[in-house]
Amino acid sequence: MVELRDGRARLVLAPDKGGAIARYDALVGSARVPLLRAGDDTGTSGCQLLVPWSNRISGGGFTFDGRFHAIGPNVPGEALPIHGDGFQKSWRLARHTDTEAELMLDDGAIGPYRYAASVVYSLHDGALEAHLTVENSAGMRLPYGLGFHPWFPRGARTTLKAKAGRVWLEDERHLPTGVAPLAEHPWWDFSRLSLLPAGWVNNAFVGWDRRATIVQPAQGIVLELAASPELDVFILYSPSHDAGFFCFEPVSHPVDAHHGQGLTVLDDGATMSVTMRLDWVELGAGPFTTPSPPVP
Repeated sequence: MVELRDGRARLVLAPDKGGAIARYDALVGSARVPLLRAGDDTGTSGCQLLVPWSNRISGGGFTFDGRFHAIGPNVPGEALPIHGDGFQKSWRLARHTDTEAELMLDDGAIGPYRYAASVVYSLHDGALEAHLTVENSAGMRLPYGLGFHPWFPRGARTTLKAKAGRVWLEDERHLPTGVAPLAEHPWWDFSRLSLLPAGWVNNAFVGWDRRATIVQPAQGIVLELAASPELDVFILYSPSHDAGFFCFEPVSHPVDAHHGQGLTVLDDGATMSVTMRLDWVELGAGPFTTPSPPVP
């Protein structure tokens, strides 16, 4: 584990667990308040890195530039390949200070993808910034996607604000069936602070302004998320009201984009970068101005 501190927050990184964030805690007096769900390294806590794509690919692979590229399932219990392989690899620590660390992955390889990746994590007055970069080294053009997969605590009064325009609907395989205006699904409209749905939600939202607010009354915390321009989609995953968690994932493309659109084509040797920022204040501490989305 690698630990960063800046006096207002503590960040624990797990290079050998996909370069993931294991913990992100606010330091409030003598207390540590978990801003991300704390867990046991099972992949259902902290924050994972999504590279070289986010979410599922159907059809056993995809066709690009006239050639079919096969990709098999990569997670036990999942019928389709999901989230690439960056989260399954061991990353190396390239540099480390009290408030910043860079982790690197040199051997990303899944299906046709061969790539290198790096992530820089930093703390600034309690705020977390994560900057993720991928470099295509496959020897050919390929479509790439990136994202972050944070897990947040969910209490009875947790509320979310995230303004979007449309939502992708899903089938029983968690693949998209079509996109609909949020006006037709008002229970998924988070343009104002709203309680999370009581039942299942696992949908991609588009037309997002790349900002989100999460209010955690039980913890006394308001959390603000901002994302760089490439991360113009968010996926909201919450299995039920009593799950104890939900995921709000800023990503660069919708689900199964290899059979649709939204991926970024990289020539061999070309790179793509995205950034996510998380900041917090104590609930009732006064007005909070949402930071502008970071630019890589």
